[in-house]
Amino acid sequence: MENSRKICADIVEQVLTKNSYSNIVLRNELNKHKLNDKDKGLITEIVYGTIKYKYTIDVILNSFLKNGIKKLDSYVLNILRTAVYQIKFLDKVPNFAAVNEAVELAKKKKSIGASKLVNGVLRNYLRNLNKIYYNQDNIVEALCFNYSFDKWLVNLFINQYGIDTAEKILKGLNEKPAVTVRVNNLKCSYDEAYNRLNEAGYDIEEGYVCPEAIVINKGKSVEFNPLFIEGLITVQDESAMLVAPSMELEDDFQVLDLCSAPGGKTTHISEIMGNTGIVKAFDIHSNKLSLVKANAKRLGINNLVCEKMDASIFDEKLKASADCVLIDVPCSGLGIIRKKPEIKYTKDLKALKEIIDVQRKIMNNAAKYVKPKGSLLYSTCTLNKKENEDNIKWFLKNNPQYTIEPLYYGKLDNFIYSQEGCTTILPNKYMDGFFITKLRRQW
Repeated sequence: MENSRKICADIVEQVLTKNSYSNIVLRNELNKHKLNDKDKGLITEIVYGTIKYKYTIDVILNSFLKNGIKKLDSYVLNILRTAVYQIKFLDKVPNFAAVNEAVELAKKKKSIGASKLVNGVLRNYLRNLNKIYYNQDNIVEALCFNYSFDKWLVNLFINQYGIDTAEKILKGLNEKPAVTVRVNNLKCSYDEAYNRLNEAGYDIEEGYVCPEAIVINKGKSVEFNPLFIEGLITVQDESAMLVAPSMELEDDFQVLDLCSAPGGKTTHISEIMGNTGIVKAFDIHSNKLSLVKANAKRLGINNLVCEKMDASIFDEKLKASADCVLIDVPCSGLGIIRKKPEIKYTKDLKALKEIIDVQRKIMNNAAKYVKPKGSLLYSTCTLNKKENEDNIKWFLKNNPQYTIEPLYYGKLDNFIYSQEGCTTILPNKYMDGFFITKLRRQW
């Protein structure tokens, strides 16, 4: 287990100090080492938990470090972070084991002095487990500490949604996400895929809202399962799974997906259209288009064409060419924090403002690519209203030929249907935070 603690600290160091992506680093490190399933599971839990609760952990550590965390060696800090996470949030790891292994790791990787510091801080923390670290009369401080979010982000959600919904969002963003797969109706039926997963020993259930969805609660990595390899299923969150059906696709349609990589929504469009018509998949990064092509090949899709393009620059040859256009625009990603917890600490208000200009350029261009009476589907994986409702209001003001066509997915407690016809999906165990609005070109 000592090696596993080192792997945890190594991954957290790469993510929090070198701004690497948690899912990519974790996958690479787990594949690099010979580990049993139990150790892989514990490493995954410690890594994501430490990143998720970094704000809370740092508040705790700052109270036991004379000079605070800023002047501390980053690797020593990340050893401390992973140890505090285990002590505070993991019942399955004894406190003495978390402390001893952190001390030994600091000694081995850094110095005896570092190990003494780690030992002193952690044992001091253990003596003060009931200490209160925030002003209990301040609701913002309480939410920040209890859900581990920076103040600017807590304030943003409170200002946009009110305290009750803001707390629901914070709670949802800390949920451990279920793995959800979409059944590929080009290759098999829902029942066939469900039964085969069940027979393979997976703990599964039907989707939360999507008829094509199967939720995998427990089981080995689905990417090594024959059903995935053969293209009968593909991994996709249920929020994203709602996009393609919302477009009211028909056979032989001409469809554009302007920001397509890695291709989850694009391939879903092709599946719904039964491999008829043509689906043009664009992305600004040619290397990401290779993911779209690989997904399409695995799923048996042959009506999809990939092309590199910057969606923020108008392309005259696409003017009024499409029955439907999808713009799943680049966004702040505040709705997918439960899967990529480092987003909590890599975004700020400046970054949120800067991306809106790009989003609006893409929206304006997309408006010109839709045929009269065709549809435009706008989606994001953020909960920032300035990227969502405010962008739609701006778009309608600048494109009067469009109107909103309200969507309805059922009465679910994490769905918010606005008076104007926009849909916001709050995060929970089954779904990412998401925003969907369908627009119809009238002339």
